[in-house]
Amino acid sequence: MKTIVTFGEIMGRFCPAGFKRFRQSLPGELNLTFAGAEANVAASISMLGGDARFVTALPDNDITQSCLATLRGLHVDTCDVIMTDKGRLGLYFVEAGANQRPSRVIYDRDYSSISMTPASAYDWDSIFEGAGWFHTTGITPALSEEAANAAIESVKNAKAAGLTVSCDLNFRKKLWTWNPTLSASELAGETMRRLLPYVDVVIGNEEDASDVLGITAENTDVHSGQIDASKYASVAREICAQFPNVARVAITLRESISASHNNWGAMLYDKDADHPYFAPLDGNHYQPYEIRAIVDRVGGGDSFGAGLIYALNTPELSETQSAINFAVAASCLAHSIYGDFNFSTRAEVEALLSSGGSGRVVR
Repeated sequence: MKTIVTFGEIMGRFCPAGFKRFRQSLPGELNLTFAGAEANVAASISMLGGDARFVTALPDNDITQSCLATLRGLHVDTCDVIMTDKGRLGLYFVEAGANQRPSRVIYDRDYSSISMTPASAYDWDSIFEGAGWFHTTGITPALSEEAANAAIESVKNAKAAGLTVSCDLNFRKKLWTWNPTLSASELAGETMRRLLPYVDVVIGNEEDASDVLGITAENTDVHSGQIDASKYASVAREICAQFPNVARVAITLRESISASHNNWGAMLYDKDADHPYFAPLDGNHYQPYEIRAIVDRVGGGDSFGAGLIYALNTPELSETQSAINFAVAASCLAHSIYGDFNFSTRAEVEALLSSGGSGRVVR
């Protein structure tokens, strides 16, 4: 496997213990971990056994050195991270939901280093040396106009270097504010349409295509937990029609019965075959994993993207149905793990695929 490069922001993540609310916990202790969509993907790929390199811009201080040490401890290559005197480490705060109370996220990311670092600061020739795949998300260009330009330059340079490029649409309404003359969806759509012509594999959740590209699945109301999985093939076909360079479209299908109880699966559409592949399957029929006691769902989509990228870069897992099976199983396990990183190994994912997920003690 050639190196898989990811580019984006990593942050400090603060969370109250257990399922406490902020007002219960503060003043008091919060748990600090490190997280960010593209860093999550790199960490998960490395945990699965892949070769991952993470690129970002950070201020140089003891906290960011601890952040980088965490990634290096997971065998993620951080040699191309830019240490700068501009900006700060972004932060975000998570209040874990339970039952009918949803999770809440509060961002504190303004003036982060990556949002202030120009595209010209990154040495893409060096970054892509020995690499075969590049991944970024729609979160990076949402941070600032500088970050948007850097993200667009990153995919252009990746394609010029001969890499396969993937992008998770990852729409975050709270972040798309750097052009106040446009709504969040309008700014995201305008910006991502400049980036997607350089992308081979598009990843998204059940509502990203609608929010970013205006492409909506029929018979679907994600807010009520109602999803018609069969309708997402038409969404994928329309993405490929609008962006002929896109060869595959992967869409996670989350049905939120409550904050603690989700049904979880996904579709991978292959343009050459003109066929959607769903996982998990019960025989030949789509039957999502029923996750009834979610530990932490934040980062679930990133764990799916990581599982998919890893599988597509692993010969014995790269067949389309095998790849989507693996990606969904990996991300299912991530819902049982605290924090954004998916600390699941390839062997554990394959055990879920073979056992069906009984949860019996491994002795």
